[in-house]
Amino acid sequence: MDKKERQQELTRILDRAAYAYEQENRELMSNFEYDALYDELKSLEEESGVVLAGSPTLRPGYEVLSELPKEQHETPMLSLDKTKEVPALAAFLDGREGMLSWKMDGLTVVLTYENGELAKAVTRGNGEIGEVITNNAKVFRNVPLRIPCKETVTLRGEAVIRYSDFEEINAAIAEEEDKYKNPRNLCSGTVRQLNNEITAKRNVYLFPFALIRKGDGDGFATRKEQMEFLREQGFAPVEYEMVDSEGMEAAVKRFAEKITDNDFPSDGLVLCFNDIAYGRSLGRTSKFPRDAIAFKWKDETKETTLLSIDWSASRTGLINPVAVLEPVELEGTTVSRASVHNLSRIRALKLGIGDKVMVYKANMIIPQIAENLTKSDNLPIPEVCPVCGGKTETRAVLDAESLFCTNPDCTAKKLKSYAHLVSRDALNIEGLSEATLEKLLGEGWILEPADLFHLDDHKDVFVQMEGFGEKSFRKLWEAVERAREVALPKLIYSLGIPGVGLANAKLICRAYHHNVEVIRNLTEEQLTQIEGIGKGIAKAFVEYMADADKQRMLTNLLQEVKLAKAETVSRSPITGKTFVITGSVTHWANRNELKAFIESRGGKVAGSVSAKTHYLINNDGNSTSSKNKKAAELNIPILSEEEFLRLTEEEYYAD
Repeated sequence: MDKKERQQELTRILDRAAYAYEQENRELMSNFEYDALYDELKSLEEESGVVLAGSPTLRPGYEVLSELPKEQHETPMLSLDKTKEVPALAAFLDGREGMLSWKMDGLTVVLTYENGELAKAVTRGNGEIGEVITNNAKVFRNVPLRIPCKETVTLRGEAVIRYSDFEEINAAIAEEEDKYKNPRNLCSGTVRQLNNEITAKRNVYLFPFALIRKGDGDGFATRKEQMEFLREQGFAPVEYEMVDSEGMEAAVKRFAEKITDNDFPSDGLVLCFNDIAYGRSLGRTSKFPRDAIAFKWKDETKETTLLSIDWSASRTGLINPVAVLEPVELEGTTVSRASVHNLSRIRALKLGIGDKVMVYKANMIIPQIAENLTKSDNLPIPEVCPVCGGKTETRAVLDAESLFCTNPDCTAKKLKSYAHLVSRDALNIEGLSEATLEKLLGEGWILEPADLFHLDDHKDVFVQMEGFGEKSFRKLWEAVERAREVALPKLIYSLGIPGVGLANAKLICRAYHHNVEVIRNLTEEQLTQIEGIGKGIAKAFVEYMADADKQRMLTNLLQEVKLAKAETVSRSPITGKTFVITGSVTHWANRNELKAFIESRGGKVAGSVSAKTHYLINNDGNSTSSKNKKAAELNIPILSEEEFLRLTEEEYYAD
C-alpha cells in the first residue's frame, strides 16, 4: 500500500470513529488508538505535502443531526492543536506568561446572559452550528440562572458528569451492555435530552474556560482577569494555574498528581497566553487558533503478561471478555484487569495466553491494552458458555463481532433477567440485589416471575439465611407488595424482550389502548404500523409472545399483579393524528411539554416526517430544514403553535 492509499484508508477509519463518537455517543476505538492513527495521518500529510479533501486533520467536526433546534455561533469554535510533549508547551509560550488549565472531557456549551438572566445555551455542535439546550442548562448543578452583571455576557464552558455520579447511574442499570461506556458519552446524551427532568437527575456540572463577550467588549487585558470576573458572577471556572516556560514541567506534574483523586473527567490540559491582545494578534489557521494549544497526556505504558480471559454472560446471552493480567504498577495504582470489549478487538490485537502486552490507562483512569508485542493469535474462543455449558455462537453487533450463549436456560441469563425484571423502570422491587436473587434462584424458590410474589412461603427459611433476618424480610416483602400494582408499559418492559425498552413499550400500549390481551397477540404487521416500532423490534416481540412457556409465565404474572389505570386521554380534534415537532417553542416550556399535551388528547408524536404524518409543527414555516422540505414534498401542513392551538379548539368530527 502506497502512502496516498494509506492516507485514504486512515481518513476512512478516523471518519467512521469520529462519527460514532460525536454523533452516536459510542466508541469504535480507544483514544490511544485514535491518536496514534491521527498522528500517523498527520505525519504522512507533512511528509508528502498532500492533504486529501475531507481529511480529519482539517475538518473541525460533523453536522449536527439531532432533533434539537439549531443555531449558528457568533464566532466559529475551532479545535486546538495538540502536543504530548512538555517541552513543546514551554516553547509555545516563548517566555510569555500563560494560563494552564484542565481540558475537561465532556460537551462544550456556550451560555449567553441578557440583563443578568440566562437567556440561551448552545452546544458546540460542528463548531459553526450548535444545538439550543437552554432548558437543560437551567438545571445544571452549578450554573447561575441570574448574575450581577446586566450587560450581555457570553462564555464557553465544558459540561461534565462526575465519575461518582457516572458510577451511581451505571450501578442502577442491570445489563452490562446497557451501561454507559464513559462519563463523556453519558454527558453528551444528557445535555441533549428533550426532557430536562432527565438532565436534572444526572447532575451535570459546567466549568467555564473562556469569556467571549461582556457588553460591547469585555474590557479585560488578561485571561486571569476574565476568570476572576466569572468567579465573581457565581460561576466555578475550570481550575487553572499561571505558568511560564521555566515552570512548565513542574506545573504539568502538579496537575498529573491530582488526576487519581479528581472526580471530574479530563483528557489533558489547555495552555493559552494570558495576554488576550497578544493571543488575538496571532490569528488562526483553517482549523486551529494560534493563541492556545492542548496537551494530551503521554500515556504511561507498561509491559505485562496476559494470564487469561474472564468470560461473563449477561441477560441477553452476550459473553463479555475481560483480560486478566500479571499485576503491574501504572499511574500510581496496580492494574490486573483490562476490558477487551468483544471478539473483533481480540482478533485485532491477535491475543494469546502468555502474550506480552503493553497496557495503559485511558485518560490516566481506565486500563486498556494498547499493543500486543507477541501476537500469538491463539486465544481459544469458548465453544460453550462458562456459566451453563451451553453452546456459544458469534453474532455481529453494530460494527463488531461478539460472543453469545445460545442456551435459553443459562443460569447467568436467568440472574440478569430477574435483575432486569425487578429494576426501577420495571417492577421496581427494592432490595432484590443480584446477590439476593442468586441465593433465591439457588434455593429453587424462583422458577418464573410470578414466584417473586410468593416469597412469603419461604419466610421461615429466608430469615435464617446468612445476611437476612426478620427486618430485612419485612422490608423486602413490603417492596414486593408495592410492586403488585404496575403500569402495563413497565410490565411489558420487565419481560426483557430484545429491543423493547420502556419508551417502545409505552408506544405499543398507547397504540392498542393498554389492552393486554390484544397486545400479547399482536402481529408483526400490526406492530410496524406503530410509528417508532421497526421490523426488528416487531419480530423480537412476536417471537417472544409466540413462545408457549413465555405466554404461560406472563399469564401467571398477570394473576399476581394489578395493572395500574392508564393515563386518561381526552378525545379532541387531534385524536388519532400524528404530529412531528421541530424548531423552538414559545407557548410551552419545551417540546417535551408540547408532546405531552398532544398525547393527552389522543394524538401521536413521531420523530420524523413520513406519509403517516398529519401535521408538522414549526413556528418557522419558511425554514429550509429537512423536515420542512419533506413536509412540503408530501403536502403535509406546517403549523405554527398558534395555528396548532386553533386546531385543538375546533369542533370534533369523526374520520
